[in-house]
Amino acid sequence: MSILDIIALFIFLSGAFIFINTFYLKLPSSIGLMIMALVLSVIVYLVGSFFPELHLAEHVKEYEFEEVLYQIVLSFMLFSGALNIDFRKLSSQRGSVLVLAIVGVLISTFVVGTGVYFMLDAMSIHLDYLYCLVFGALISPTDPIAVTATIKRFNLSKELEIKIAGESLFNDGIAVVLALTLLDIAHAGEDHTLTAFETAYIVIADIGGGIFIGLLLGYIGYRLLKYVDNDAVEVEVLITLALVLVGSQLADFIHVSAKQAAVVMGLVVGNEGKSMHVSSATGDYVFKFWKLLEETFSAMLFVLIGLEMLILDLRLDFIAAGFFAICIVLFGRWTSVFIPIKMMSVKNHFAPNTISVLTWGAMRGGLPIALSLSLTDFQGKDVIVTMTYIVVVCSVLYQGLTVPILMRSAGGSPKTDSPDH
Repeated sequence: MSILDIIALFIFLSGAFIFINTFYLKLPSSIGLMIMALVLSVIVYLVGSFFPELHLAEHVKEYEFEEVLYQIVLSFMLFSGALNIDFRKLSSQRGSVLVLAIVGVLISTFVVGTGVYFMLDAMSIHLDYLYCLVFGALISPTDPIAVTATIKRFNLSKELEIKIAGESLFNDGIAVVLALTLLDIAHAGEDHTLTAFETAYIVIADIGGGIFIGLLLGYIGYRLLKYVDNDAVEVEVLITLALVLVGSQLADFIHVSAKQAAVVMGLVVGNEGKSMHVSSATGDYVFKFWKLLEETFSAMLFVLIGLEMLILDLRLDFIAAGFFAICIVLFGRWTSVFIPIKMMSVKNHFAPNTISVLTWGAMRGGLPIALSLSLTDFQGKDVIVTMTYIVVVCSVLYQGLTVPILMRSAGGSPKTDSPDH
């Protein structure tokens, strides 16, 4: 199969998945797509067992998707997520949301990474501590699409809705940048032991440089969008596409965080384009286009992970590690929510059951999958991908199907137009 055949197949399957879920299964998108990805894996495995020449996963294996996932998919998804963060809507909850996202991701990374390190060591699976922290960071992002779709189905307090939606939009960019920075440190440490200065330099250069590139190109893009009339929607879309692609390539060229640049560009363009004094910048069509692109990539990632799992070196100890990791990730999420909220509750009011809702409602989605598959090869990558797959599957299915029960217990009655009503 040629690369065009593979791309056409991915797009066809993604479209079929979305169609079946929308008109027949009628489940939240992440849950429906995950179920169909699992069904696809079983079908491909059975067909490949009886007809080896038709084993689709083996054809996919011929192509290296890491570069595409890293350079395009991750940058596009991060830009799209940041584009939809509206600082004005966060209003008085802005501080709480930022603390939950930033401090929460750091706590989750440390707790999950440390827990996984000792768990794997007890199972005689070797994985360096820094790579365990990489897993802790990449599994920390929650799925903004799934979270937003869930909270819209229930009459929760406005304060709690803002915290849930805002935190889920912020933490994905922070977690991805942290994971890739830790990966850079781990790779650099393979050649020689890093000093504290070298480690600090990598972190500052990666994140600080990415923020600078993002601010610079984000402002240039915003000025171009302001200059273009809203009727020229195709020009606006092309400007944003060029912004992400050029920004990512430029950041990689000067060895700073391309993903941090994508997040900052999205924040600048999204918020300046929505500001009251700029009526001509960033038309509504641009936001709809990027939302569609994000959901399309998410669907394609579910197809890809379903096929990738068939060609990984699946070992029983890796699979067992994945199921143990589910408990560790949930505990890490609870800790990352509990500690910041208890610290902030001295001066801020939090609705009852906020910790429970933020913990159990934090479903994982396509971003951890894309990030795990885009990692450069190193000893232990297979166990990270396997654990990521198992955690995401169980998170989407188990948490996704049971979170309505939690929402009701938290006082959120289903809305009249909700499918749960």
